[in-house]
Amino acid sequence: MSKVITQDLSFFHLVSGASLPVQLVMLLLLLASFVSWWFIFRKLFTLRQEIKQTDEFENIFWRGSDLNALYQRAAGARHAVGSMERIFEAGFREFTKYQLGVDIGPIMDSTRGAMRAVYQREMDRLESHLSFLATVGSVSPYVGLFGTVWGIMNAFRELSNVGQATIAHVAPGIAEALIATAMGLFAAIPAVIAYNRYASDTAQLATRYESFIEEVSNVLQRRVAKPRDMANFS
Repeated sequence: MSKVITQDLSFFHLVSGASLPVQLVMLLLLLASFVSWWFIFRKLFTLRQEIKQTDEFENIFWRGSDLNALYQRAAGARHAVGSMERIFEAGFREFTKYQLGVDIGPIMDSTRGAMRAVYQREMDRLESHLSFLATVGSVSPYVGLFGTVWGIMNAFRELSNVGQATIAHVAPGIAEALIATAMGLFAAIPAVIAYNRYASDTAQLATRYESFIEEVSNVLQRRVAKPRDMANFS
């Protein structure tokens, strides 16, 4: 009468029974997944808030609001306003340092430079942690594959020590090895999706900020030119 071999193939039993290198791979992938999900939700709320604040400020700006009032509002709540408002605040502050009668070229160059500096800082802030998501998305499947290869190698090594091998002998080793691949994909897929979405949103915001810098520069340049035109006319 043949002896029936039963194996516990539950997830936790397979993980606890895996070899130490495979367990370390699983732990690394689990940590990477937790950290990436933290950054995914954090970046989601950050970009949603940034897009909302950008839309609101653009609507206020193009309704013809007083620039001095907008500047006072931005300067008074610098840490609570959005990136576009901080860009405007930096440019207008630099613009007001000059007196009328100064050559318009240096004024506008300095104003654009101030806005560009803030723009770069804001983009660095918005793009933070995107590289981590890209790394998790690209590396995790290979880390999981390493754990799988190592687990299958151990499974066949143990199989060679069994006189009469059956599928029941090799199934647990292969199953625990494939868990590493599954965990690698579980960590990578959300990270890749989030990275592509957030990179696209960030690029769109960057385009809006660059256009806004040029538009503000044109508005301020016309503001400087009007008194001169009136003086020349008189």
